[in-house]
Amino acid sequence: MNVTRQEVNAGTALLTVQVSTADYQGKVAASLEKYRKQAKIPGFRPGKVPMGLVQKQYGKSVLAEEINKLVSDALYQHVSENKLEILGNPIPKEDIEVKGDFDNPGDFEFTYEIGFAPAIQLELGPKTKYDYVKVKIDDTLLNKQVDDLRRRYGKLTSVEEVGDTDMILAQFVELNEDGSIKEGGVMHSSTTSMEFVEDKKAKKALVGKKVGDKVTVAASAITRGDSDKAAMLGLKPEELANHGDSYQMTINDVKRIELAELNQELFDKLFGEGAVSSEKELRERIAADLDQMFANDSDRLLTREVYRDLVEKTPVALPDDFLKRWIRLSNEKPISAEQVEAEYDNYAKDLKWQLIQGHILKANDIKLDQKEAIDYTKMLIANQYAQYGIPAPEEAELTSQAAKALSNREEANRIYDMLAEMKLTEYFKNTVKLNTKEVAYDAFVEMASK
Repeated sequence: MNVTRQEVNAGTALLTVQVSTADYQGKVAASLEKYRKQAKIPGFRPGKVPMGLVQKQYGKSVLAEEINKLVSDALYQHVSENKLEILGNPIPKEDIEVKGDFDNPGDFEFTYEIGFAPAIQLELGPKTKYDYVKVKIDDTLLNKQVDDLRRRYGKLTSVEEVGDTDMILAQFVELNEDGSIKEGGVMHSSTTSMEFVEDKKAKKALVGKKVGDKVTVAASAITRGDSDKAAMLGLKPEELANHGDSYQMTINDVKRIELAELNQELFDKLFGEGAVSSEKELRERIAADLDQMFANDSDRLLTREVYRDLVEKTPVALPDDFLKRWIRLSNEKPISAEQVEAEYDNYAKDLKWQLIQGHILKANDIKLDQKEAIDYTKMLIANQYAQYGIPAPEEAELTSQAAKALSNREEANRIYDMLAEMKLTEYFKNTVKLNTKEVAYDAFVEMASK
């Protein structure tokens, strides 16, 4: 068997694989013998089927299968031995026919096309500057966090008059367009929180109202979306279409959260006994926790900005025509040339980033080994348990769960991608010049959500 390579241009080449009779005869004969032993054909005992009959029934498909294996191995070996960095896999050359006859087998010749991974040149170093955006931990944010904690550990008390953030317990009765009570309409007791009422007119109509008052409201104005509205009215979301939006709301009770006192009892509940002993220490601890909490988001913003910059500015000459054919041939489901053309720009952008990422990892000897993947997966699993307030399993069980997660190809790819991004972020932070920029919390959230 012989493989020859012909360079077509800087991005592609042709690999011609020549297969002689001697290359496949023995393998085909061995495969047919296995078929003969296993074949179940009426009138013949197992293993006693004449080879001529086996050859007639299975010969052509076995020949094709064995030659396909030989050609695939030869292509892989040629790429490996010659250290060719290729994109995707070799694909059959569309306008060159296979030489050889499967009905009268002799020598065969197959021609495949390969696409080369382009060389990457990056200019990334101390002279390259990026903003490192952090949340400004100011008094406004700290006050909000302190109030949230006090509210979380506070207690509900009944009050007579509705305030801006109170919870209202009320009966909702559906009305007709003329304001009369609708016969057979909704009549349901439920709650609504003033804190989440965004409609200014509706909020103004409720603030100051007292227990026993009746107010006509639009249900959609005091809820957040159909699911919330349906829950308040005791309906299923699909039943909303059968009911109107106007309701008589009778206020039965008003609940207000009485904020927890800023005292040692609260400090101990939040951080453990004696860890914090004053409001000043509380605010310092919250500030440190917030800074740590937002650090990962700051890292992601940096990596995203570097990603966009590198993809936009790094010249990467992709063999576009080859890749479009490769996408079409390698796709699991049939895909038209028009579909490939429509989606190609996004595909090329993702591939460009993969090549840049691979170049950075290789050029800087940044490795992703199995032990790191296991340790990283164990950390992810332990964090999941912690989110539900459950202690992580013992070390052996944690390791077993991590190994099981990594045995799933999709999950392993996701975890290795996360690990690669983490290492790339550290590389960026240690390589480029960072201009630390503090922004308000709302501005930070807006940037992160884009």
